[in-house]
Amino acid sequence: MSPKEFEAVFHSPVQVRYEYFIKRAADFEEVWVLTNEGEVALSGNENDELLLPLWPFKEYAEACKNGEWKTYIAENINIYEFIDEYIISLKEDKIRLSIFFNNKDSAVVETDILVSDLNKELEQY
Repeated sequence: MSPKEFEAVFHSPVQVRYEYFIKRAADFEEVWVLTNEGEVALSGNENDELLLPLWPFKEYAEACKNGEWKTYIAENINIYEFIDEYIISLKEDKIRLSIFFNNKDSAVVETDILVSDLNKELEQY
């Protein structure tokens, strides 16, 4: 990925970043999270809901390593493992998904919506 593409996408509107995330996560069959000693980075929103931030590439996740996340590392998760294993726990724990946070905002979606969108994209391959 070129620095120009990185900057253009990172500063795009939420919906553009969400669509980019879906396409790239399906293309490369992985999502990226930030972790620290086995703990996944979580954030919250104004409704006191827990959110799991996800990114399509390591570089985007690393661009958000600041504040309380500055010691975290970017780690990838296979897309099928994420859908088949992680989603169940996230739903049980009522954790929503924060898609492509860029240090300002993100697309906040329910797990079922993300899985549906990812599966539609994966069916095209």
